[in-house]
Amino acid sequence: MAVGVVAVEGQEDRQYGGRTTAFVVLSCMTAGMGGVIFGYDIGIAGGVSSMDPFLRKFFPDVHRRMAGDTRVSNYCKFDSQLLTAFTSSLYVAGLLTTFLASRVTSGRGRRASMFLGGAAFLAGAAVGGASVNIYMVILGRVLLGVGLGFANQAVPLYLSEMAPARLRGAFSNGFQLSVGIGALAANVINFGTEKIAGGWGWRVSLALAGVPAALLTAGAVFLPETPSSLVQQGKDQADVARLLQRIRGAGVDVNDELDGIVAAHAAAAGEERDGLRMLIFERRYRPQLVMAVAIPFFQQVTGINAIAFYAPVLLRTIGMGESASLLSAVVTGVVGVGSTLASMAAVDRFGRRTLFLAGGAQMLAAQVLIGAIMAAELHDSGGVGKGWAGLLIFLIAVYVAGFGWSWGPLGWLVPSEIFPLEVRAAGQGVTVAVSFAFTVVVAQAFLSMLCHMRAGIFFFFAAWLAAMTAFVYLLLPETKGVPIEQVARVWREHWFWSRVVGAEPDDDAAGAGGGKL
Repeated sequence: MAVGVVAVEGQEDRQYGGRTTAFVVLSCMTAGMGGVIFGYDIGIAGGVSSMDPFLRKFFPDVHRRMAGDTRVSNYCKFDSQLLTAFTSSLYVAGLLTTFLASRVTSGRGRRASMFLGGAAFLAGAAVGGASVNIYMVILGRVLLGVGLGFANQAVPLYLSEMAPARLRGAFSNGFQLSVGIGALAANVINFGTEKIAGGWGWRVSLALAGVPAALLTAGAVFLPETPSSLVQQGKDQADVARLLQRIRGAGVDVNDELDGIVAAHAAAAGEERDGLRMLIFERRYRPQLVMAVAIPFFQQVTGINAIAFYAPVLLRTIGMGESASLLSAVVTGVVGVGSTLASMAAVDRFGRRTLFLAGGAQMLAAQVLIGAIMAAELHDSGGVGKGWAGLLIFLIAVYVAGFGWSWGPLGWLVPSEIFPLEVRAAGQGVTVAVSFAFTVVVAQAFLSMLCHMRAGIFFFFAAWLAAMTAFVYLLLPETKGVPIEQVARVWREHWFWSRVVGAEPDDDAAGAGGGKL
């Protein structure tokens, strides 16, 4: 979810008006298809990777181990670099696409990136469903990754810029809700297709990514561009005002909001055009740069993607059958969606920091308990008792719930609402790139780490959860309810970042100097 932060003189405490119109809700629901595809791609990989026909066709070594090779430890049955390459190739492609997508999103608008992302998703779904060898399977994942590079760049920005300021958290958390719905849909579909006689159900699972992809592609043709993007592209302000009126509702005075967007753009227009260079090297953007790197990094080292990618694989590791493991993944998917809905209801009431801290503590406790049970009950051969397996599923659900109402949605929301217009697209690009980079690392390393670290891997993730919760407590200011063009002031008022940013001589005279932090 993404955004801007120029403080405009005289508007520091102003709240813009506007209703939650059907127009903006429908626009954001359509854009949210990008999140559905993201979640679907995460969930579908782990599911098909646990299906015997898929393993037999593309990963025969793994299938042989699962079929009863007692020489291989429970923790190592899925340890295959080729299998993890199938999972992580999507995110490598997304990482490489991100900075191209940043330029498209900034220069051509949010809709253009969403359209390109949807088209790449369609191609990837078609190739994946029709695969006859491992090269086609990985090519399909690469094409899906290109789609993610564009969609994850544009959709969070779109949602943040369309949402009313007082409800920006709820609207932006809609991206994570979409991710959760996509992952849940993938788990349900995997559970159903695993039962198809003939062993070709995995083709249906991979190909059905084309449904939300088609909705995103078609929707991007008809969606309106965001007002901020139109101003950035130099469109007529009268046209932007009419669009704002449609977004905020008939009879609402949109002049203040338009003035804030125009002022932010005017300040940005006087800057050099290399937003990425500015973000990296100029001191005034140091807090945003730190958050753009730290938040997506921490989001990945929670261990959530290890659970999301490999939940069915992990459950088969502890001795559950193929169908039972897929059903359990459905249950945790339902929990994830429900907890994200709770986050949408709570984030604009209790604030970002409260959810971060409470969710972090919940996830930390669950990870420690999962690790302790695995260490005590799961050995190199045999499974765990049904009671312990049930408790592990419960703890995974507790963990997923904590992520679903804290680091899941907020990991996208907070970075999206902290960048001034002149570095907004570049900042979102950094956020997405860091997220993809560490997603690749986790996806590629998890099965090998599980093999070598055994249950210790869960304590590894727990240590990071403790560190990131402390980071939020000490260094993340609250941005609840602050209009997007005015978020700059929270850094100047923070106990630590005020020492880094300081007060520039022309701040008062130039309305925060166009976001000069």
